[in-house]
Amino acid sequence: MAGESYPQGLLDTNIVILRKWIDPADLPSAVAICAITLAELSAGPHEVRPASELQEFEEHAERARRLDVLQRVEHEFDPIPFGVEAARAYGQVAAGIIGAGRKPRRAADLMIASVAIAEDLPLFTTNPADFAGLGHLLTVVAVTRPSAAPAHPLT
Repeated sequence: MAGESYPQGLLDTNIVILRKWIDPADLPSAVAICAITLAELSAGPHEVRPASELQEFEEHAERARRLDVLQRVEHEFDPIPFGVEAARAYGQVAAGIIGAGRKPRRAADLMIASVAIAEDLPLFTTNPADFAGLGHLLTVVAVTRPSAAPAHPLT
C-alpha cells in the first residue's frame, strides 16, 4: 500500500477529487493540501462546459459536484501556502522538467510539487507521470486510480 511507509504527505489535486473512492490505506494518516490545490478546486465550477455541450441538467449537476468538493475541502483543510521556499523550489522543479525533455506547462502541478519540496513532504498522486524528472527533488508516491471512480470526476 502506498501510504504505509509515509506517516504524512501532500495530496495532489487529483487525489483530493478522487479521495472518496481511494482506499485510506493507500494514503498517509496525516494528509495536507496546498493553496494551489484550493485554487484549482475554486476554478473547477467555472470550468464546467456549457449546456450547449451537455444536457442542461448535467451542467448544473457537474457544477454542484465541484462546489461540493470545494466546500468539503475548505472545511476540512487549512492549506499550506505557496511561500518563499516553494517559490525558490519552483526554479529547481522547472529545471527538472526541462531536463527530462518536457516543457514546464502545467504551472499548478509544478507549484504543488514545489510546496512538497519546501515542506519536505512526499507528494501523493494518481498522475505520477506529471512529475517525471523530479525524483531527485521530491518523493512522488503513485496511488492507483480507483476503478470505482467516474472516468472524469470533476476534472
